Amino acid sequence: MAVLPREVCKRDGTLVAFDPEQIRRAIHRAAVEAGVADPGVTGKATHQVVDQIAARFDGRAPTVEQVQNIVEDTLMTVGLTGIARAYLLYRNRRAELREAKRLLGVRDELKLSLAATVVVKERYLRRDEAGAVIESTGEMMDRVAQHVARGEDEFRPGSSARWAEEFSRAMRALEFLPNSPTLMNAGCGLGLLSGCFVLPVEDSLESIFTAVKDSVLIQQGGGGTGFAFSRLRPAGDPVRSTHGVASGPVSFMRIFDVATEIIRQGGRRRGANMAVLDCAHPDIRAFVTAKSESGQLENFNLSVAASDAFMRAVEDRAPWPLVNPRTGRASDEIDAADLFDRIATQAWRSGARPEVWTRVVMRRAAPYRWFAARSR
Repeated sequence: MAVLPREVCKRDGTLVAFDPEQIRRAIHRAAVEAGVADPGVTGKATHQVVDQIAARFDGRAPTVEQVQNIVEDTLMTVGLTGIARAYLLYRNRRAELREAKRLLGVRDELKLSLAATVVVKERYLRRDEAGAVIESTGEMMDRVAQHVARGEDEFRPGSSARWAEEFSRAMRALEFLPNSPTLMNAGCGLGLLSGCFVLPVEDSLESIFTAVKDSVLIQQGGGGTGFAFSRLRPAGDPVRSTHGVASGPVSFMRIFDVATEIIRQGGRRRGANMAVLDCAHPDIRAFVTAKSESGQLENFNLSVAASDAFMRAVEDRAPWPLVNPRTGRASDEIDAADLFDRIATQAWRSGARPEVWTRVVMRRAAPYRWFAARSR
């Protein structure tokens, strides 16, 4: 009696367990494309293919190509020509995809699409000093899993290997994927795993340029940064140390924007910043309209921090005081509803849907709301 093989030889020469379920799935996929919905047809064809493999190899390990040839021949022999044609087309597409990945210089065990493979190569795969890719897509997942699992040893010494294996299995199956900085940096020298950082910005040049320095270092590793500029004194406010006047938050935001443009997160990801300004800041109108002209602050999302008091003033069409953060005293007042309209208009111009933002911000579920004027 013929014996089924225990293993199959992959194209790279490695041996893996022979799994008839993979044959069934391949035939089922071809049957669906051919418009055959009867699961009995798929099951019967699978049994016939498996019997042929056992008869021809009698326990010896066939290659993947040999198994696929038997599938194709069997489908034709039993009269399932439509399914056989769909299966052949699938094989050809897979062959073309493998060749494209070979030309890209990427070894892909995860069976990613070509677009995904290009992104993974450009952003995530490790490279040597000459810039050549030195790991496969599966090895990338193993690297991440081993690095993250090391933390388990602090709680249960010796448990990291088991968790690394489980974590890698889940990622290789694409059941779970971490964020971009983790895929980029886990197991590498930088080790930056978080995607978002909030940096303090106080009302001094030292604090502002320290935040600029910290932000470019974070972005170089693939992280994004957020800043609250509400503590900065408004434009035109006196500066005692130089007997001059302040330039205001928007002008300093341009410095952050230029720095981000230059860094471009290590050449792998474009920088991303979030700027927040309180709705009572004297420069709030300039902040809201800062991206009204094309090319301005393209590396920033702008958000207005709005209190319940502001939202009530919007509903009542009441005046809204603007408070100098340096002195704590009101310096001017504006129409709250007019400011709200400007926020909605700029959100619309930048690509967000104003009716959505209006519905969100009018809810009173929390003391503060966030308006985001997002750029595409």
